[in-house]
Amino acid sequence: MSFVFSCAKDGEVWARETCEQRAPKSRPLIEKESYKWIEALSPLRLRCIALLSVIAWRLYWLAHINRHAPEADCTSVLTETEWHALYCITHKTHILPEKIPTVSEAVIWIAKLGGFLARKSDGNPGVTVIWRGWKRLTDIAATFAIFQDVGQNDTS
Repeated sequence: MSFVFSCAKDGEVWARETCEQRAPKSRPLIEKESYKWIEALSPLRLRCIALLSVIAWRLYWLAHINRHAPEADCTSVLTETEWHALYCITHKTHILPEKIPTVSEAVIWIAKLGGFLARKSDGNPGVTVIWRGWKRLTDIAATFAIFQDVGQNDTS
C-alpha cells in the first residue's frame, strides 16, 4: 500500500517517501480482514483519531510548504497570535519585528522548540520535530493570548 499525493515533482517524491517510511507500521493492521477493527473502537476513540488526523495533516502541510514556498509570509500558515508568541519566545523579547517572518523562519523556530538543532549540515526539519515544537507552541500561544488580554484590560 503506497500513498501518493499530487504535488510538485520533488514534493511528490518526498511525500511518497515520507508516507512509505511511516506506512509499514500500519500495514498489517489495515490489511487484516478489511476494517473489522473499526467496529471495536468507541465513538470517543474515533473522534480522537479524527482530531489527530487533522493535526497530522496540518503538520505535514507545514513541512511541505516549508520546502516549496519558504519565502512566503508566515501568516499563511500561522495565526497572528501564534507567530507573535513564537517570535517573542524564540527571540526573548516583547517587541515584534516590522517585517513579518517567512514560513521558513517560523518552521525552524517551531522545530527548535521541538529539539531541532538547526546546524549548517542539518536539512529541513521533519514532521516529528515540528510536532514536538507545535505542542509547545500551542501552550505558549494560549498563554501569550491570555497575557495580552490581561494587559489590554489593565490599560483601560
